[in-house]
Amino acid sequence: MAITTEEKKKLIGQYGRDEVDTGSAATQIAILTEHISNLTAHLQRHKKDFGSRRGLLRLIGRRRRLQNYLKRANPDEYAELIKNLGLRR
Repeated sequence: MAITTEEKKKLIGQYGRDEVDTGSAATQIAILTEHISNLTAHLQRHKKDFGSRRGLLRLIGRRRRLQNYLKRANPDEYAELIKNLGLRR
C-alpha cells in the first residue's frame, strides 16, 4: 500500500516543476492518486479492513480539496492534470 521511492520520484519528475518539487498541488494530487489506487486494490482483497477504509476516505478528501484549490488557482493546469491522471470531475 505504500508508494515506493522510485514510484514517487517518477511521479515528481512527471508532474512536478523540477526534480525536488514535492509541494505543488499537481504533484501532491498525482502522489495521492497513486496511493488511493493502491489502497483501493488492498480493500478489494480485504473487505473488512475498516481502518484502511477510513484512511482511504481521508486521502480522497485531501485529494478533492487539492483539486478544488488547483481548479481555482490554475484551471488550465487542473484540466491537463485530470486528463493525464484519468480522473473525472
